[in-house]
Amino acid sequence: MKTKILFFLIGLVGVLLLAAPGKSLAGVVVEQVVRDRDGTPSKVWLYISDHQYRADRQETGMTTIMDFNEDRLVMIAHRSRSYVEVKLSLWEREVAKRLKKESPGLRPTERKITVKRTGRTAVINGFQTQEIQVLAGGELIEENWVTRDVEMKEIQQVMDRVVKEFSRDYRPEMKEGLEIHEKLRPYGYPVLVKDHAITYGLGALDRVEVKKMEKRELKEDVFLPPPDYQKIIPEPSKK
Repeated sequence: MKTKILFFLIGLVGVLLLAAPGKSLAGVVVEQVVRDRDGTPSKVWLYISDHQYRADRQETGMTTIMDFNEDRLVMIAHRSRSYVEVKLSLWEREVAKRLKKESPGLRPTERKITVKRTGRTAVINGFQTQEIQVLAGGELIEENWVTRDVEMKEIQQVMDRVVKEFSRDYRPEMKEGLEIHEKLRPYGYPVLVKDHAITYGLGALDRVEVKKMEKRELKEDVFLPPPDYQKIIPEPSKK
């Protein structure tokens, strides 16, 4: 569950063509399938380049762009051809405030996090993987099938940045996720994550699965809203 939260934070996600002219950036494109508690699949595309991250979800027609150097968050609604642009740091504080308001005084019980190799291996979508189990207080909460078949530098830099930025304002709530992220890092990149905790007792498992991953030259426009879309000015939040 905690690893999937990290995926979710960088994968809030729509689809945009990469044919626009502009300067090319070295990057990585990741195609994922995310399944909810009912097993319903949703396609996700991640575009990663240095300090920038873009996530598209086809089913909802939504795109989220994060630029950590520019402190910028863009949320694009393709169906209405509009977008909202705010400071990423401000949005993070608002999310942290909302979390604390929805569960005042509550903090997750601290559990000892351990990871272990099971010795099981498998080829998943062309990636050679090994299974790493994540346990919290001795209870299995995740199965992570990780690979070293991909160049991790660009992906790891942005994932580390995401974890660092998002944990700043609500570190207690993210403590387990941060610990899992650090302990899984030496084993490789997760190609398949099966979440036991969130659907405990419900049968089906929540999961994230990487279908494809490739290095690609990305246009600068990938990390910008379409020029013909309408910019929406969000109303200030009520105190």
